[in-house]
Amino acid sequence: MIMQTNRRALLGGIAAAAAAAPFGSLKAQPTSAISFLAIGDWGRRGEPHQRGVADEMGRLATQIDSRFTLALGDNFYNAGVQSVDDPLWKQSFEDVYTAPSLQRRWYALLGNHDYKGNPQAQIDYSRKSSRWTMPGRYYVISGASIGVPNADIFMIDTSPLVSGYRKEPAATAEHRVHDQNADAQYSWLDKALGQSKADWKLVFGHHPIFSGGQHGNGPDLILNLLPILQRHGVQAYVCGHDHDMQHIYKSGMHFIATGCGSTVRPVNQVEGTRFVMSQSGLSLWRLGPEQLDFAFYDWGASKVYEASILRNGGEIQDLKPKPKQTDD
Repeated sequence: MIMQTNRRALLGGIAAAAAAAPFGSLKAQPTSAISFLAIGDWGRRGEPHQRGVADEMGRLATQIDSRFTLALGDNFYNAGVQSVDDPLWKQSFEDVYTAPSLQRRWYALLGNHDYKGNPQAQIDYSRKSSRWTMPGRYYVISGASIGVPNADIFMIDTSPLVSGYRKEPAATAEHRVHDQNADAQYSWLDKALGQSKADWKLVFGHHPIFSGGQHGNGPDLILNLLPILQRHGVQAYVCGHDHDMQHIYKSGMHFIATGCGSTVRPVNQVEGTRFVMSQSGLSLWRLGPEQLDFAFYDWGASKVYEASILRNGGEIQDLKPKPKQTDD
């Protein structure tokens, strides 16, 4: 804890100027743009860097007037929660993300570690909590509900889509996905994307499609999910699972990983990589009519990368990334 505190103080001083303007190097957005946060792979009773990331989330959420937070799975290590009364709700969520600016809605989805516990309990907690929001294992956040009528956010449940989990013997399965229908979810997503009239279609899940992280590419998602996203003009797919920060531009889409809400692992550049870093942190987002901005911040208050995605698939504006580094 002493090393973490000292390092945060040092980095906080270095980053003070950059932190004053979370999207300061990008083109200005109209006042109708909204901002939000996203993190993945976070719930570890405040450790090792979870609480430091939470502190930055609170500070930055205030600066950008964040409307909500997206929680991209592996919400509770090491094996999910067992019920709505599980102590982990307080230890890893309620008592960690305490900043007033983080009391707005958290839209959550499930990760593979959540499937080691009782996934239904995370849905049921929505009826107990005023901010935890998980209406189902996959669902749509309509643009009208978040103040951006021209954008729809699709939250999907990727663990049942991974064939390796389904091959685990049901009686001794580590991941409890056997009662989930992957084909039904794909059909739902295909139909929901097709029915959406939004200019922006953004999909968030837990597992990566393309990644230079420890888990690498997701063959099942490349085969079955990617064609659906491409067919409907999805601009970006955002995930966790690999504990790092990544921005990959490939196959006409942006693939962004923000799975570093508490711990990190090594990450490498792959085809299409625009940025990688192995550092605990979070991502900030600003969504407007024509432009989607995002920025990565590490747990020590440094903005390490930011980029803009244009709605029409045109040029990408980004900042030259810092050299890749790892946590102390």
